[in-house]
Amino acid sequence: MSTYKLHYFDIDGGRAEPIRIAFHRAGIDFEDHRVSFPEFMEQRGKLRFGALPILEIDGTVITQSNAIGRYVARMADLYPDDPQQALFCDEAVGAVEDALHAIVHTFGLEGQALKSARGLLVDGKLTTYIRGIGELLARGGDYLADGRLTIADLKVFVLTRWLCSGTLEHVPTDLVERIAPNLIEHMKRIENEPVVTEYYASRGE
Repeated sequence: MSTYKLHYFDIDGGRAEPIRIAFHRAGIDFEDHRVSFPEFMEQRGKLRFGALPILEIDGTVITQSNAIGRYVARMADLYPDDPQQALFCDEAVGAVEDALHAIVHTFGLEGQALKSARGLLVDGKLTTYIRGIGELLARGGDYLADGRLTIADLKVFVLTRWLCSGTLEHVPTDLVERIAPNLIEHMKRIENEPVVTEYYASRGE
């Protein structure tokens, strides 16, 4: 049996959270190695692409969160077999990754620089991505692909919850609700999926 070690920041969210939930759904034990930001900065130069998450499979290092997510999702029956539905799933996953990339570009800024950058983000790319992901959900109905829970729903759920949490300075907590209210309904639906509730219950949340 293979051994798995997932490396990511010590947060409940971000790029690794859908992967953690998928592992839970698959019933596969894995080491959830949580890295502090100072530790990451020390190790960054040694990481293949200078980024997290990474997944070790029997000691082999795998990078790229979406590739890792698809791999674990297949083991968890959270990825479509039908090629077109898989395409829909990948489209949503890629859109979330683009949104995350835009947000991360504002990290490290402070004061007026952060306020200005986040303002431009809210008025520009972030609004575009939220609206677009809402359109993808409207095409699929309750779920983004395959008429059921997939890794795409987990990715969108984690992003929506983050945007609504108030932890991102200068990003209005009602932004998603104003632009794509169906994503709020989706977030509430996914957080009540048994696999999601069981995962957070296992963490004592």
